[in-house]
Amino acid sequence: MSSLVLAALAGAAIATIVALVLLSRDHQRRAARAGAIEAVARRYALGDLSRPAPDYGDDELGAVARAMDAAVQELGRRLGGLERDRARMEAILASMVEGVLVVDEQGRLQLVNEAARQMLKLEREASGRPYVEAIRHPGIVQQLGRALSGEAVEGLEFSLAAERNRTLVSRVAPVVAAGRGAVLVLHDITDLRKADQIRRDFVANVSHELRTPLTAIKGYAEALMDEPDDEEARQRFLEIIHRHAARMERLVQELLRLARLDAGQEAVEYAPCDIQALVSSVMADFEPLIAEKHQHADAAVAPEARVLVVDPAKMHDILRNLVENAVNYTPDGGTITVSAALEADRHVLTVRDTGPGLPEEDLTRVFERFYRVDKSRARPGGTGLGLAIVKHLVQVMGGTVTAANQRGGGAVFTVRLPLRT
Repeated sequence: MSSLVLAALAGAAIATIVALVLLSRDHQRRAARAGAIEAVARRYALGDLSRPAPDYGDDELGAVARAMDAAVQELGRRLGGLERDRARMEAILASMVEGVLVVDEQGRLQLVNEAARQMLKLEREASGRPYVEAIRHPGIVQQLGRALSGEAVEGLEFSLAAERNRTLVSRVAPVVAAGRGAVLVLHDITDLRKADQIRRDFVANVSHELRTPLTAIKGYAEALMDEPDDEEARQRFLEIIHRHAARMERLVQELLRLARLDAGQEAVEYAPCDIQALVSSVMADFEPLIAEKHQHADAAVAPEARVLVVDPAKMHDILRNLVENAVNYTPDGGTITVSAALEADRHVLTVRDTGPGLPEEDLTRVFERFYRVDKSRARPGGTGLGLAIVKHLVQVMGGTVTAANQRGGGAVFTVRLPLRT
């Protein structure tokens, strides 16, 4: 009996030892798996969401670890999508010509794209600051304040003190999603306002140019009806009516030509053109007026620049308009000089005068239709469309035309045309 008890006790001891050994090994495996799970969690916490491939096991600990891993991976995918959306939004805002500015409910700048920064002259560190400190225009500050309080805000047209010639329009809308805020959008309408001003000036000038000869024609026609028997007066009145009618006809023809040039309806027919002969022909057309004003007309055509492949008819019109402009604005006894030369791959034609010159602010606008400079160079006759036609004709032939003032006084118009064979 005692031997059986001893055997039982020995078996129990052995079983206990085996159980302890197995339990110890299981504990070690669980500790190792827990350590692996903890390492993965630390990596996730540092932002590394690349999926590992550990063996979490099939027990409860493995199930919990797999569930947590799947949740983290899903959050990672969503965060990646949000990051891509944010990068896309920032790229869109950066490429916009409109200025965009976002303010949160505390009145702090949350987002300012580059266009808005330049339009409002904001500092690089403006984001995060209160908009009342960063924005120096009182009208925009008032707009944003009303939008943050939930009021409807109308658009505002304004110019900054540093750029009076630049016109901006701001529109503000309140934001109610994800907390109250406001979005400001800025549009630069300088070109639109300039185009609108040119259009209004054009209409006013055309009306004036037509009204003047029409008034003369009407007046002299009424005089003819009142005195039909005075042959000498009748002839004089008819000549005046004819002169004003011709002026109106020229104005209409030049307007129609500008319309054709704008629409690209004038074809270019290239052919060799003798510049020396062309200059002499144009000068001969104005010889009576030049003699009447006791002016001097000179021509200097370099031998290598004598022949130019252009549209001869258009080249004639270019030179005629430039010479007419110079003759009209050069005082009695002044000098008009036409010259032609080669510069690199360009044929350069210049027309100089000894008139009053051009104001610096008008040098880039003299080629606009009907554009008038100051009174010292008020338009004496003509239609005011000659220089506009010159610009279009030069551009049709692939060239450029510029206006400048000479050092000793007077204006110089320079036409540069590409060399062709």
